[in-house]
Amino acid sequence: MINCWDRSPDRPGSRSALDRLFDLSGRGTTVAREVRGGITTFFAMAYLVILIPLIIGDARDVTGATLDPAQLTTMVALSAGLTTILMGLVGNAPLAMAAGLGVTPIVVFQAAPHMTWPQAMGLVVLEGVIIVLFALTGVRQLIMDAIPLALKQAVGVGIGAFIALIGLVDAGFVGHHESSSTPVTLGTFGKLAGWPVLVFCVGLILMLVLFVRRVPGAMLIGIVAATVFAVVVNSLVKVDPKAWGPVEPKLPGSVVATPDFGLLFDFDLVGGFERAGLVTASVVLFTLVLSGFFDAMGTILGVCEEARMLDEDGRLPGLSKILTVDGFGAIIGGGVNGSANTAVVESAAGVAEGARTGLASVVTGGMLTALIFLTPLAGVVPLGAAAPALVLVGALMMTHVRKIDWDDLEIAVPAFLTVVLMPFTYSITVGVAAGVLSYTIIKLARGRAREIHWLLYPLSLVFVLYFALHPVESALGIK
Repeated sequence: MINCWDRSPDRPGSRSALDRLFDLSGRGTTVAREVRGGITTFFAMAYLVILIPLIIGDARDVTGATLDPAQLTTMVALSAGLTTILMGLVGNAPLAMAAGLGVTPIVVFQAAPHMTWPQAMGLVVLEGVIIVLFALTGVRQLIMDAIPLALKQAVGVGIGAFIALIGLVDAGFVGHHESSSTPVTLGTFGKLAGWPVLVFCVGLILMLVLFVRRVPGAMLIGIVAATVFAVVVNSLVKVDPKAWGPVEPKLPGSVVATPDFGLLFDFDLVGGFERAGLVTASVVLFTLVLSGFFDAMGTILGVCEEARMLDEDGRLPGLSKILTVDGFGAIIGGGVNGSANTAVVESAAGVAEGARTGLASVVTGGMLTALIFLTPLAGVVPLGAAAPALVLVGALMMTHVRKIDWDDLEIAVPAFLTVVLMPFTYSITVGVAAGVLSYTIIKLARGRAREIHWLLYPLSLVFVLYFALHPVESALGIK
């Protein structure tokens, strides 16, 4: 019997409705691979539905008010699900969307101390509007096309290193302690200790073995197996719940939960400028736009290169639709008080499992949307169980380093800075900024100004302002 899901995309008569909608044959994939990739991405990123509400819910705005964690969880899951489905149907890209870890701290630590939560979320909506305008006018695509191919390749490599570091830190394999003289160490005290780290190690070994033996769904199997192991360990051994991170692996008392939509559309577009002042609110908005713009740009380029969607010049067909959806993600996220949604690096886990089209995103988005009724299930997969997939994906993305011409210092130095600063600063934007700025400076220093795309000049000035933002804020009296 022939399995229709694994039917070869080249077989005559196999052009189903899904094939035509997502061009499965054209991208050399199948429904089975897309579904598997979508599920893998979901498991790799599900922790965000728990983590983001914890970050926002633990903070207070200028009035001392806090947001309800249950309401936040519903909104984060809902907005992530809807925008991911939108990315799949409109952008036809295997890119999951969720509240970004690069943008959310800006909302929490830069916006909220100066304004109310609705006003802070209003700035997030405005960020999305600005990014959508950049996308619709073609400005955003022009900027992405202006960046040299070698730097785009370096972005993918840097994201690989960044993803791997996230996984290692989340698992407790890499850590830091106040008594340590080094920024990071093996584990927290210079050695591996604790059951959560063991869960990660077992999951990583299993995943590596399955992957090198080319077992379909290796990452998904690894995540599920590590989760089951973690649940068993947590039920038999006394483990500090905090050691697991934001998600403790235990079977929920109930599977279904009633969603709370109390934060839906609770935002104020202009109130932040009145409360915090024009200058302060504008600086926060500038930071939101810059972080959202380039975090997404780096993720989109890195993940889509891994999915082999870029052409020989490093351009991405259909980019304008992807960028527009990404901008709407911020609008939707701010509109529901879930922070700005953006393409997440965990999408690379699904790509590594074979995802190549928007069908994978529809699968991921459907599962995220279902979480508004099944939020207890989001609290089952601990970070240590999902982290092995991030480490393995990081290794796969690092293989693109071979495409960079390391003999050419005009490329090698900017590429190096792009790669290392992403994990070292925990910021994709910083890596992109350092790469573009150093590339421009080196070209000018060698008298090759004509080789620089004209857009890189104003872009470099923006990045100079970005790096000098703290003294600028001090000069303007912004605390």
